[in-house]
Amino acid sequence: MVLKRFYTTLFAGVLLFITTVCLTSNAYAKEQYTLKFATLVPHDTAWMKEIDRWAEDVYKKSNGRLKFKIYPGGVMGDEPDVLRKIRSRQLQGAFFTGYGIGRIYSSARVLEMPFLFQNTDESDYVRDRLMPEIEAGFRFKGFELLGWPEIGSIHFFSKKPINSLAELKTRRIWLWQGDPVGEAFADASGVSPVPLSIIDVYTQLTARHGSIDTVYNSAFGALTMQWHTKLSYATNVSMTNAIGSLVVSNQFFKKLPDDLQQLLKTTGKETGDTINTITRRDNIQSISLLKESGIQFLWDWNEQEKQDLLAIRDKAAAELIKSDYISEKMFTRTKTMLNEFRAKQ
Repeated sequence: MVLKRFYTTLFAGVLLFITTVCLTSNAYAKEQYTLKFATLVPHDTAWMKEIDRWAEDVYKKSNGRLKFKIYPGGVMGDEPDVLRKIRSRQLQGAFFTGYGIGRIYSSARVLEMPFLFQNTDESDYVRDRLMPEIEAGFRFKGFELLGWPEIGSIHFFSKKPINSLAELKTRRIWLWQGDPVGEAFADASGVSPVPLSIIDVYTQLTARHGSIDTVYNSAFGALTMQWHTKLSYATNVSMTNAIGSLVVSNQFFKKLPDDLQQLLKTTGKETGDTINTITRRDNIQSISLLKESGIQFLWDWNEQEKQDLLAIRDKAAAELIKSDYISEKMFTRTKTMLNEFRAKQ
């Protein structure tokens, strides 16, 4: 009788253990998430390799509970297309440039205001202090900001020489279609650009009677997107240090358990910082590679041209503030912090 009770108890215990394991396994199996992530970054570039590494790291650290499905090279369309697909839940995240950032939280683009920062030390100082406000702005607009990768120093690239502002005005300059910053600077400088999706730029550069002969990009971007193969000249001085972001929709982010949210935030920041390091390194190397490929870098601005360009910047900034694309408060804070930093130096 005692023995019978013992085996009955043992059997019940084993059965309870098996049931618990099965229930736990089922719950664990259901706790799997796929982050569909799009970017204009071409496949097999240093940036894309870092994004792939990020995806592998997240998959490994989450024990397979969170995985990425990545769409590189603009296969999901231009950034407005990607943004629409995120909002309709076809995608959950993306690597956006400043153009895409402007369609989420436009005031953040004060960080890539042309001719405002003289070097990355200045922009780093201001960015670090603005970042809590920028993250809150993204969140209010329905996105979680995970990382802040730079695109790098932006130069004009052209089929014809550019040695002055007057010469630049005669070129058929590409404008990323629907970009308020580009439009404001074109209006302020008297340039009549040609609006196109970034997806169409290479085709128009290649076409015999293409609509454009001048574009703007980072040195690394011009190389990786193969634009340089259709161009012969570039400007020595850059206009700005272009920004970028790694984002995920709040709809997706809030569905994740706390530990996966924290994992995505931590690794996203690390990835953004690593891409910044890669960008600053590779843009310097890319200028050398572009020169080796035959691109001639021209136009060292004199003091009068510099003052003219700063006047154009101020006129464009006033228009962007007037339209509330960039808040006056954010612009004033940026200039105040910039002056503080310069005073310390």
